[in-house]
Amino acid sequence: MSYSRGVHTTTNQFRTHMVGDLSPSLIGTTVKLAGWVQVVRAQSKIIFLVLRDFDGLVQCVVLPEHEAAFSAAKNISQESVVSVEGVIVEAKQAPGGFEIQVTSLEVISASNPELPIPVVERGGNETDQAIRLDYRWIDLRKPEKLLVFKVWTLLEQSLRDYFIEQRFLQIHSPKLMSSPSESGAEVFKVKYFDRFAYLAQSPQFYKQMAMAAGFERVFEIGPVFRAEPSFTTRHATEFTGFDFEMSFITSHEDVIDIWSKAIAHGLQSVADTYGKEIKERYDIDVVVPSLPFPQLTMIEAKALLAKKNIADDRSGDLSPEQERALGEIAKEKYGHEFIFITEYPASVRPFYHMRKEEDKDITLSFDLLWKGLEITTGAQREHRHDVLEAQAKEKGMNKDSIAHYLDFFRYGCPPHGGAGIGFGRMVMLMLNLESIREASFVYRGVKRLTP
Repeated sequence: MSYSRGVHTTTNQFRTHMVGDLSPSLIGTTVKLAGWVQVVRAQSKIIFLVLRDFDGLVQCVVLPEHEAAFSAAKNISQESVVSVEGVIVEAKQAPGGFEIQVTSLEVISASNPELPIPVVERGGNETDQAIRLDYRWIDLRKPEKLLVFKVWTLLEQSLRDYFIEQRFLQIHSPKLMSSPSESGAEVFKVKYFDRFAYLAQSPQFYKQMAMAAGFERVFEIGPVFRAEPSFTTRHATEFTGFDFEMSFITSHEDVIDIWSKAIAHGLQSVADTYGKEIKERYDIDVVVPSLPFPQLTMIEAKALLAKKNIADDRSGDLSPEQERALGEIAKEKYGHEFIFITEYPASVRPFYHMRKEEDKDITLSFDLLWKGLEITTGAQREHRHDVLEAQAKEKGMNKDSIAHYLDFFRYGCPPHGGAGIGFGRMVMLMLNLESIREASFVYRGVKRLTP
């Protein structure tokens, strides 16, 4: 799948074209552009401006013969928003082999000359991340930052298109809940009129309600809230989740199969459209994974980790070090960036995960690791009311707090399963970003509530 931009010929006050519409074939034509002044180089008889918009950069030249434009250009500050009109002329030394010879220039919004952070970083060293996040709207003006969200948009669109083609319905579940959506203490409690509510840790309960309602296949893209006091590069207190659920499955393998195909589809779209730019800006190739993805059971994974003398300090679960090692194993053993780890013990999984008939200590669940980092958790769910109630009791769940949830399964519910995905982690890994903060439009963490 690939996407192309149509020419923006609709005339408005500020522009007739965007930078991406320009090409040598338009040499000799008059165009009107608008954007930010990224660079100003003033000489006695000529002023060079580099104009930046959503599409890219173009060099503009202002000559003294156009007095008003030249006077405005002499006093312009970097990052001011301007509109320029001029003729496209051949210029072999300029990017693309052409430049704009400006005939008129309007300063739409002048920038303070003292920028709090630079848009063009010198020497390859970025300003400290905490400072950049304080001025995120300026940090995002950098073309490489903009690319993150172009990639995000396309990946999300591709996954949405794929699931719709597979006859999934999109839902939007409530984010205010009467009880936590997952067990554990990682929840935000908020005042709700005369009582308390909780911000949703996942849409899990409502996805399953959709299965009980006969929707059969649903997905959701929306905010997730986790009150984790964590300061790692992969955690945030609010992030965008991608969730899906599907009915009439035979096992968790059906969930694994459709999610593997969806990922391959999404990454192919990104590689086709932005692969070249990603390579130029981030020096990384978008690898479209082969199908099927490799799998290891938890027991098999632990055995391979033991052979590599990787410390095992999490019984039945994986530490970040173990995840990284399994990423290396996936690359070495299978030549793959992805690997599914299946059959987690019931002791480390939620009460609603289905268990193996022949071994009740093992769940029909999985995590998906990409480059050694967990991006997906999924499972076949328990749909039998009596079994589900017993498993909740075993986990010490308060029956009253999940009464509405248990009701979903009293009146007939098909076998089903699904997964929850951290979207930001996918983008972070695809572009090899240093942390989830760089993949978040505006990051929320333990100590960050602004801007």
